[in-house]
Amino acid sequence: MKIEKGKVASINYTLTAPDGQVLDSSEGKEPLGYLHGAGNIIPGLEKALEGKKVGDSFEVDIPPEEAYGLREEARVDVVPKSQFEGIGEIQEGMQFQAQTNQGPVIVTVTKVEGDNVTVDGNHPLAGMPLHFKVEVTEIREPSPEETEHGHVHNGDAPHENNQS
Repeated sequence: MKIEKGKVASINYTLTAPDGQVLDSSEGKEPLGYLHGAGNIIPGLEKALEGKKVGDSFEVDIPPEEAYGLREEARVDVVPKSQFEGIGEIQEGMQFQAQTNQGPVIVTVTKVEGDNVTVDGNHPLAGMPLHFKVEVTEIREPSPEETEHGHVHNGDAPHENNQS
C-alpha cells in the first residue's frame, strides 16, 4: 500500500532547523499518525510523503512557503500593557491567544518596553526552511469516523466532538 489521499499514514520523524538544531522529533514517542490529503501536516512534507511505502526512509528540505509560510511584518504589533488584564508580569516568550478579524491567533511576546508590549503573530517557524528525516511506519485505511472528522483518532482517546 502506498501513501495517497485518504489513507492514514504513520511516520517517525526528526525536524531540524538550518543550523542543525533539533526542533521536534517523534523519537521515544509513538509515530505521528495523520490523514493524508486532509491538511494535517505542512504541505511540503505531505507532498514528499506522497507515494511512499512502509519502511521507506528519506530526508527532505522544505522551503518556508511549503511549511509555515514567510514571516509577515504586518503580524507584528505593539500593544499597551493594559491589553493583558489579569496577567502578572509580562515577559518575552510568553504566548497568548488574540482575537483578530481573521479569528483567534496565537501571539508571542517579543519585547516589553515600559507600557508597550510587542507581539508577533507569525508562527515561530515562519520564514525558516525545515529539514525532515522521516521513516514511514504504517499505512492503513481510515475509519469512517476519521474520514468524517478529517483527522486520525488515537486508540481509545475520547474525541472532543463525541456525540454520545
